[in-house]
Amino acid sequence: MKARSFLPIKILLVLSFLVSLLSGCGAPNVRDTYPLESVNRESGAESFVYRAEGKSVPEVAQELMAAQAPDQASPEDDERMFLVYGDEFYHLQQDPDQPSDTLIEIDTKEYVRNNYNPSFLQGYLTAVLLSDLFDSMGRSGGEYRGYTQKDVYKPKEGSFRKPTDQDKKIAPPLTVDRSGKITRRGQDKVGTGGSLFKRNPDSGNNRGSITRGESGGSLFDSPKKSYTKPKTRSGSGKVFRRGRR
Repeated sequence: MKARSFLPIKILLVLSFLVSLLSGCGAPNVRDTYPLESVNRESGAESFVYRAEGKSVPEVAQELMAAQAPDQASPEDDERMFLVYGDEFYHLQQDPDQPSDTLIEIDTKEYVRNNYNPSFLQGYLTAVLLSDLFDSMGRSGGEYRGYTQKDVYKPKEGSFRKPTDQDKKIAPPLTVDRSGKITRRGQDKVGTGGSLFKRNPDSGNNRGSITRGESGGSLFDSPKKSYTKPKTRSGSGKVFRRGRR
């Protein structure tokens, strides 16, 4: 009965672990980590801009790639980098007005097709991806080169504006801590001791032990010394065979 009672708990633990692994698939989650600064949405083409304060372009790129490996990543650069996750393009740019900050622009595939110049993207994206973006559709894009240069190379469709509450709800998300750790309510992170089911190493030496009550009346007390083994009677134990009539 006890083994059956623990079965639902075991199943729940396994399912929770699988969900945590699957949550790492796809593009990294940004919404809950960095503030949404600007939005451009027009005719199904969307662009969302986040600000990472006090972080360089390579630092932000490493954080995103650690959370989820991209399909493509441009060479490391202090000023500008591109990461491709499926149909989303992460354009990391150093803010010229605040060089210590990085702007994370997340563009949909349609937005890139409509606004970016293919010749500008040649130094960041592969020829195969550029061919899929522009040549197969017969599109030439525009002169747009990213949010930091939006006033010089303006997008062809729409314009950037401050995000509304609705924009913040539908914006592409980003992970909270990008650490992949599982947390338990009211306690420290689980797994810090090298195992998913280990508790915090600082919890002391009294781990998983059963302590007896001071009165000696606990269920787990050893038998008392006054206990005596019951006496048994011994006999000859003769066996008689039924006689024949």
